[in-house]
Amino acid sequence: MSEQAFVLFHLTQKLPIMFCFDRMGLIFAAITALIWVLCGLYSFAYFKGDKKAKRYAIFYVITLIVILCLDFAGNLITFYLFYELMTLLSVPLVFHNETKEALMAALKYLFYSLCGAYMALFGLYFVYRNAETIRFTPGGVLAMSVTPENQTILLISVLSMILGFSVKAGMLPMHAWLTSAHPVAPAPASAFLSGIIVKGGVLGIIRTVFYIAGPDLIRDTFVQYILLTLSIATVFLGSMLAYREKQFKRRLAYSTVSQVSYILFGIFLLNPVSLTGSLLHVIFHAVIKSALFLCAGIVIHETGKEYVNDLPGIGKQMPGMLWCFAIVSMGLVGIPPLSGFISKWYLCVGSLEEGISVYSYLGPVMLLVSALLTAGYLLPIVIKGFIPGEGFDDSGAKRIHVSLWMMVPVLILAGLTIVLGIAPGMLTGVFKTLADTLM
Repeated sequence: MSEQAFVLFHLTQKLPIMFCFDRMGLIFAAITALIWVLCGLYSFAYFKGDKKAKRYAIFYVITLIVILCLDFAGNLITFYLFYELMTLLSVPLVFHNETKEALMAALKYLFYSLCGAYMALFGLYFVYRNAETIRFTPGGVLAMSVTPENQTILLISVLSMILGFSVKAGMLPMHAWLTSAHPVAPAPASAFLSGIIVKGGVLGIIRTVFYIAGPDLIRDTFVQYILLTLSIATVFLGSMLAYREKQFKRRLAYSTVSQVSYILFGIFLLNPVSLTGSLLHVIFHAVIKSALFLCAGIVIHETGKEYVNDLPGIGKQMPGMLWCFAIVSMGLVGIPPLSGFISKWYLCVGSLEEGISVYSYLGPVMLLVSALLTAGYLLPIVIKGFIPGEGFDDSGAKRIHVSLWMMVPVLILAGLTIVLGIAPGMLTGVFKTLADTLM
């Protein structure tokens, strides 16, 4: 596929704002458009009667435009510009309800995101000074600029950029905004945040590692080992915190912290097989986690129940919703033949193939432990929802009619979880080719 690029304008003579329609951008743009449309359809019923719905819709549309510009950014300065805009324009989605808790969560999201952006900006300065170009180039642009004198500072700069972008992706220790923002945001905003906006950080990391630094610059350095350690720790701790959390949407937010670090772990292995798994998980996680948040939104919108301890018997009231929740939950756990199994298989195989001392074995072990914890915090909701057990009084439990505007997006996402697991061939072929090119 030939790449088409164009320059919009110049900030300075050497800093063009430019866009390039490459495969990586198309992957992220495609899943962004899908989730945006489905969350938008869901919003028609969710915000019915809400006087602030127009404001939400305006920022929701503008955020889509900015994210698409981010996906197709052709160089580092363009990416950084739209990365900042994505943060600023998505803040109103978080504080939509205008409660004190929502406003504080929005400020926390803004503070963490800006801290991460400034870390990325620090690295950008050094990249601009040492690289001949900051245009995204498969294989990286820094390798030819490295000398014994500047290698350490360039590695520190690259590490700073990656850690800065990882704030949006929710990697430890800068993950706390996720678990504050998601519970207070409207359900379609939570779905879009978890499914798409956090992937802006993932894309920033991919662009930094494979299009600016180059994998050879990072491989077998302290940068790779630090990033592998942080991503593995985030996978485990995110799952453990989700297992212990009782608030429904906050449990899903901790799950996002863990699951997005699956993607980061595969990226940091610098292996084509694991990178293929990461790209697959970008798609599968966006589909599954968006569905989970939309299901949680249906429960809260229709019943007002916000804690998992209040959900036994919910399947008797909304069986269709809970069946969809069950399907996508099993997909997130990684139960074959659902989609999550495919991406996790590639991640484990890539980890074992790479042979990086303890990480090659610790990674698959942590992924397995995380999968067990994921089953522990999602599947009991399903089981108790359908089989609440003795002592449950269902005399007052009436079947709840859920609007088709809310159910159809969830049904589509649950269907995709099945289809992409049974027939992932087209995606894996495209992603393998792209991963080989970047390596």
